[in-house]
Amino acid sequence: MTSSGPVSASGAGAPRGVAGSRASRGSLDPAVIARLAHLDVRARLVVEGFIAGMHRSPFHGFSVEFAEHRPYMPGDPLKNLDWKVWARSDRYLVKQYTEETNLRCHLLLDLSGSMAFRSTRASMSKLDYARSLSAALAYLMLQQQDAVGAMLFADRPLAYVPPRSVRSHLDAVLRTFESARPQGTTRLGPVLHELAERIKRRGLVVLCSDLMDRPADVLQGLQHFRHRHHEVVVFHVLDPDEIEFPYTDTATFVDMESRERLTTEPWEIAKRYRERFRAWSDRYLRSCREQRIDYVRIDTRTPFDQALLAYLEKRAKLL
Repeated sequence: MTSSGPVSASGAGAPRGVAGSRASRGSLDPAVIARLAHLDVRARLVVEGFIAGMHRSPFHGFSVEFAEHRPYMPGDPLKNLDWKVWARSDRYLVKQYTEETNLRCHLLLDLSGSMAFRSTRASMSKLDYARSLSAALAYLMLQQQDAVGAMLFADRPLAYVPPRSVRSHLDAVLRTFESARPQGTTRLGPVLHELAERIKRRGLVVLCSDLMDRPADVLQGLQHFRHRHHEVVVFHVLDPDEIEFPYTDTATFVDMESRERLTTEPWEIAKRYRERFRAWSDRYLRSCREQRIDYVRIDTRTPFDQALLAYLEKRAKLL
């Protein structure tokens, strides 16, 4: 079952500093991005459109202003050596810029069967939207010289790409996302616990999922990341029909994981559905706030800049 309507990103605030140019806004529209076949092109278009639409950036990573010197270490690019300092003092020092402040980030992508849903009013399925968002985040993070890794899962972990910060690493991350297909059932709680045990070094964890599981189990899994001192951002990706439940005629609803079928008169259950949906979503929002987890609810028609801004605001707080 599903629903619609533009949903603002909870906790992300208004899109600060985003210009309203038609070109940049078009490149952030899921309906435009959905027409592009290649994930690398999608990621580049979203990020470049996002950056072009900003009047100024209050976030680390977009600036290349000089910050300080540090001693040269084996493996540092020679182009970063300050040759003027060497000529004066015979000391090998590297110029550091503000964008060199790094994070380690793991992108967690839910591939469970329910993520395949797409209503007629949406241009992307939930998985396609989450995959495009994850690719754009990876592209943006590597632009900022952050280390990026990926974990894909359904009812169990399915693929893992260790985090690295070199630009060439983007190909490995995008290939993993590109090959992702919806499969299996939703068992978010146990999977999140297992993934939390796999990530040894503290960093930033970004989850893209429809969270179609018991909130108590999911929240315990997210709390495991916090217990291990990770910062967490949850993008709750939903189809617009799942939010609004716009159905009026007699309909048969099919569970995309169990294939169970239910034929009903939607007008008889619409009010109750919306009430339960609101309570379910609000529980995630409230509990995430209590655990100091950034929770962002978006639907598959939400322009990508809202999600990118939510990530950048989180990153700015950590640096």
